[in-house]
Amino acid sequence: FDSLCLTKAASIHSSKMSRGGIRFGDLLHFGEFKEKFARMARNKEKRFQEFDFHVDVDAEVERYAEYAKKLENVIIDTVYELNNWAQQGQRILVEGANATMLDIDFGTYPYVTSSNASIGGAVTGLGLAANKIECVIGVVKAYTTRVGAGPFPTELLGEDGERLQKEGHEVGTTTQRARRCGWLDTVVVRYTSMINGFKDLNLTKLDTLSIFDTIKIGVGYTYNGKPLPSFPSHLDVLSKVEVEYIELPGW
Repeated sequence: FDSLCLTKAASIHSSKMSRGGIRFGDLLHFGEFKEKFARMARNKEKRFQEFDFHVDVDAEVERYAEYAKKLENVIIDTVYELNNWAQQGQRILVEGANATMLDIDFGTYPYVTSSNASIGGAVTGLGLAANKIECVIGVVKAYTTRVGAGPFPTELLGEDGERLQKEGHEVGTTTQRARRCGWLDTVVVRYTSMINGFKDLNLTKLDTLSIFDTIKIGVGYTYNGKPLPSFPSHLDVLSKVEVEYIELPGW
């Protein structure tokens, strides 16, 4: 998995999917929490014994006991809280943490995060019905960026890519790695708009492109000499496409 350049969140999500994970609400039932934590620690030690992995269960439980005291008044059932707000007509603003192309289902798998970063993540993550969502606003940079490995058809290699990275201060929020940079890819924008149902599109960081006399925008893909009607679902195809560009004067 190291070749995927992950943020190391997969192990947390795997605990959730295997039904062995611990949730914040467990801190309110601390006796049960201690049993779950000890069981999880034993399982992890057994799984990673070749790395001489060991958990001081007593010390960790003591640390979490302090967390429980500090957090007990702010741990609530957010599903009912959010739905009550919605029923009262209050406005709820939800911001996604990752781009749709990192979505575990619809992104450039396996070069993705471990959760749903598309509009579906708002529904499954918050417990709000899909029909409660009134407006979806897409946010896209005036150029394209990516952290880590994976296909990137409009990537700018060499000096221009480095200039764009420095001018845009493009560094990964979690990893602090320099982001790969390239021209805006409207094939990706159309694909993500289809999935999320954008009502509006917010284009950001136009000023960063001021360093270029000519600006390119990717508007289509060809594969084996033939135009592709949509964003390819197969990674091998995506890695071999040729991009059709339009060129516009800078400002």
